[in-house]
Amino acid sequence: MTTQFDILGIGNILMDIIAPVSDDFLKKEKIEKASMALIGEERATKLTNLFLSQSKMQEVAGGSAANTIFGIKALGLRAAFIGKVKNDKIGNQIKKSMLNGGVDFSSSTNKSGPPSGRCLIAVTPDGERSMSTFLGASCMFTEKDIIKSKIESSLCVYLEGYLFDTQPAKEAFIQVAKIAKSCGRDIALTLSDSFCVDRHRSSFQSFINDHVNVLFANKDELLSLYECKDIETALYKLSATKLTACITNGKSGSIIQCGGEKYYIKACPVNNVIDTTGAGDQYAAGVLAGRAFGLNWPDSGFLGSIAAAEVISHYGARPLTSIKDGLNQLMLND
Repeated sequence: MTTQFDILGIGNILMDIIAPVSDDFLKKEKIEKASMALIGEERATKLTNLFLSQSKMQEVAGGSAANTIFGIKALGLRAAFIGKVKNDKIGNQIKKSMLNGGVDFSSSTNKSGPPSGRCLIAVTPDGERSMSTFLGASCMFTEKDIIKSKIESSLCVYLEGYLFDTQPAKEAFIQVAKIAKSCGRDIALTLSDSFCVDRHRSSFQSFINDHVNVLFANKDELLSLYECKDIETALYKLSATKLTACITNGKSGSIIQCGGEKYYIKACPVNNVIDTTGAGDQYAAGVLAGRAFGLNWPDSGFLGSIAAAEVISHYGARPLTSIKDGLNQLMLND
């Protein structure tokens, strides 16, 4: 079958509302630093109003997998996304933002039920981000929302672990994986958050063992997955699955484990870290894009490091400057 897209993302589609705040703001509003907390509609409304009053506030369609898809598009690849919104102001803003970013966006629009989702991202002066997420309509993804033709025409399907918070979405992911496998497509999964792994450890392990070709996680997420204290032990346990694992570890860079080989990838230095929002998302974009361009795993990992370094040098989870020069140099070296 002719492919229409290089990467198709499926996940929670949210409006990211990003604002620089003080540490005192976090304490006052009882936001745990450097974490992601799920919140209800009432708290989301309160925090939204507070964030909108902050200077340098930004609004942009996002969510973990959506941020990755934007990065893939920015690298010149064919990108698509399936998500869920409500027919409301934020839902319409999300759709417009996705399409303006050049991403083929498909969504089943709810006429009733909870409002469209949003993620309120508080960025402190040290560049750390603390997220309060109202999933709203985004988490209501079910098998009815699967677009089979998009899966069949995509070289790789990239799934977001946050969607595991609902049983219907878990079941939909299994169906997506079966469709992809029947067409010889790859399935990539991001674990999304260590707290998410804590909630669904068994489900993640089963899905990874049965369906995943490429796994993305940070160190904490991987340790949570296998309840280990060190990364090498966790990687050893993961090696039994035969998949490729791409594990980020902050300033220490990343490790890619594939076919019995381990590749240690250096992080790209950043003189002034502004906002770490989206670092892991853009790392995944660089790695997936590198593989789509035919790069080997080490070079794909380094492209991921380049993409992550770019996004933490400014506010927001999407790339703002081109990293194609770094990509072109990698391809010339190969």
